[in-house]
Amino acid sequence: MFMNLFPKIFLRHISTTSTTTTRKLLKSSKIPNRYQKLVVRQAQKVLTDYLHETRCLPFVLADQIGKNSPISLVNLIVKVDFSASVFSRNFEKYLRYHPINEFEFFFESIGIDYNNGASGLLPVNKVFFSEDGSILDAACALLVFGFPWDKLGKLYEECSSIFRRSPEELKSKLCEFKKYGFGNVEVVGICLAFPNILGEEDEFDGLFTDLRSVFLDFELARSVEENIDSWHEVCRKIRVFYNLNGEKGKLGELIGRAKAIFIEYGEDELIQKADYFCRFAVKKEEVALLLLKAPELLNLDLQVPLISVSKLLKHFGLSPKILEDVSKKYDHVLGTNKMDNLPNVMRALDLHEWFFNKMKDGNHNLLLSYLASHPNEEQDEEYQAGLEKVCASRSQNHRMRKLNFLHGLGFGENALTIDIAARLHGNRWELQKRSEFLLHLGFEFSDLCIMVKRTPKILNQKTQVIDKKVKFFCQELGIPLKCLTPMATVLIYNLEDRIKPRHRFLMWLKEKSLLVEKYSIGTVISCSSNRFVDLAYKIHPAAPKHWFEQFYIPPNTHKC
Repeated sequence: MFMNLFPKIFLRHISTTSTTTTRKLLKSSKIPNRYQKLVVRQAQKVLTDYLHETRCLPFVLADQIGKNSPISLVNLIVKVDFSASVFSRNFEKYLRYHPINEFEFFFESIGIDYNNGASGLLPVNKVFFSEDGSILDAACALLVFGFPWDKLGKLYEECSSIFRRSPEELKSKLCEFKKYGFGNVEVVGICLAFPNILGEEDEFDGLFTDLRSVFLDFELARSVEENIDSWHEVCRKIRVFYNLNGEKGKLGELIGRAKAIFIEYGEDELIQKADYFCRFAVKKEEVALLLLKAPELLNLDLQVPLISVSKLLKHFGLSPKILEDVSKKYDHVLGTNKMDNLPNVMRALDLHEWFFNKMKDGNHNLLLSYLASHPNEEQDEEYQAGLEKVCASRSQNHRMRKLNFLHGLGFGENALTIDIAARLHGNRWELQKRSEFLLHLGFEFSDLCIMVKRTPKILNQKTQVIDKKVKFFCQELGIPLKCLTPMATVLIYNLEDRIKPRHRFLMWLKEKSLLVEKYSIGTVISCSSNRFVDLAYKIHPAAPKHWFEQFYIPPNTHKC
């Protein structure tokens, strides 16, 4: 049942179709340019009258749908024979004999992008609101409360169950929200930022308790303009931290004490900074707590500054003995690197949790003071010399992208990284995809970097090839993934031409009890062809002959 009474205040939500939009949509039609504005206005009027008089929609709703669905409207216009003098009559006649899909116009009018999946939202085998009026009933209830018509799509896309609730349920819930001390404008802004509170039963109490504390007790409301857009914007920023933490009802005081960040920073900037600290591979709720307790970190430039890895570790209190051990094991990470790569630098050192916990436990000022006291770190001389050669080469851009990929992985600006980059094949996107695939298989980040350091060719293979080799060693041979790290070289050899034949030969030797000494699968696969034959001869003089006759497969190519 549709609502028939709409106060005049809601007329402010009615908007007109953009002239630029309709002009682009009609550009390929046969309608002369000078008539296109007129045609659109006439079509809007006819469509509104059709929805109101023929389909019995309240006029305000019919007008909203008619004036806010330009793409659907133009799709009809181009089907009607054009004649300037009788177009309006022709369009009216067309609607009389060609009923429209009302849901298609409705979804576009509430702000859902017609070209971005709106068609997938349409009810199956239904074209009239009379067949499923609950969606429009819910929209009416929301409009009466004060929701802008063209923003209802935000609610539908995030929580479509809202539009299955009865008007009475929605009105009751919205009024319940107001009991926390908010007016209609504030409630609308909050709901647009947190649509799920209208679609779920028990979620809103903790959230509104927090928001009441933030806006009323800590007086953030004084800094928010009294309009829906402003409240929606601030609540979207607050939502960034709930997306990290997920626990509503326990962040109110923290958010309230850090209320300045919701005034000074935009939503995108908060998301970017939160994503940066999430890259330390820690729990998202810990990132939320860190930024709320130490909002000074939001002032940092987390992209450009250069850091010296060893100086930063020393500044954060890493003992000289541990620093020496780290320098030996992770020499590929040492040197300078961009601040943007710091999370992966710490992951490559396997110190990401230690470093993050230092900041979380109140020592975030160490990062601030380091950047303030070391504004201009100098690059390693050998690295600079290698960088000059890269810049002077014909394939400068390609080589620099590979170098930047390694820096992003945590490799420092040192001569070793220059050498490794020269042995990598593929563009940056391919190398990134392959490294992410190895992580997906279960390799630890620091172990992956060590594998790349020792055997750069491991990233020169397609993911399908890597997958088959890892499955062979882990599933068929039962070798734990962790044990593959020190013997990563075996992963660069051809599976069918080398790995499997040599493994079968090794198994045959064991069955025949010919192995006096113990040979690891890594040694057997990694040694050269000549050395392998010498090894077989050492085990038994007749073994090489049996190898070539029964197991040896001539390699088809030299590729992995």
